[in-house]
Amino acid sequence: MASRKHVFAMGGAFLADPDSNLRLETYFRDLTGLDRPKVLFVPTASGDHEGYQLRFFQAFTKLGCRPAVLPFFRRTPRDLEGFVREHDAIAVGGGNTRSMLAIWRDWGLDTILRAAYDDGVPMGGSSAGSICWFDVGITDSIAGPLTALPCLGFVAGSNCPHYDSEKDRRPAYQELIATGQVPDGHAADDGVGLHFVDGVFHQAVANREKALAWAVRRTDAGVDEQAVEPVRPA
Repeated sequence: MASRKHVFAMGGAFLADPDSNLRLETYFRDLTGLDRPKVLFVPTASGDHEGYQLRFFQAFTKLGCRPAVLPFFRRTPRDLEGFVREHDAIAVGGGNTRSMLAIWRDWGLDTILRAAYDDGVPMGGSSAGSICWFDVGITDSIAGPLTALPCLGFVAGSNCPHYDSEKDRRPAYQELIATGQVPDGHAADDGVGLHFVDGVFHQAVANREKALAWAVRRTDAGVDEQAVEPVRPA
């Protein structure tokens, strides 16, 4: 029987508070089904920001995982595929998605990630680490208005993070869908993760009160936006 394929796409606030609120990180860890999974962090979009890496190590060590980082701005493992495939889950940080994808494609990481995903290795992340898994993501990688960016296509449709925390996100996403520039999709407030199983939306999970997920669809009248109430772990 083929392994179930998981994507956990978070709107924002992943690794924001490693000292206390780890509800999203815990949910992601548990997708492995392992007690002490090896979790790989890929901080390419932030230029391998050291503070981001530190928060990752703090959070996932606290959760009993065996954390590691894949660098692209210092010496990268020679056997890239072997290194990546040693891990039980792969988390991607935020930053410049367009630059991140260009680096990944140059190194062949996109192909390696696809094979791992197809084998059931959970994929996840926040912001750039959310939109990268979809056909199309809404990005601020380029200065100026938000734009649509073709991504990896592990999950069909479009994705928009930071839906409640950045004022331009909601109107830009709705306009892009209403005009047919991007396909229907899902948005997430900060603190909300969207869990897809075998490419199909399963449920939303939140680590903040009142934060929501959103299903956004094109209609004859323009656009329809439906709030999706997330699970709120204790």
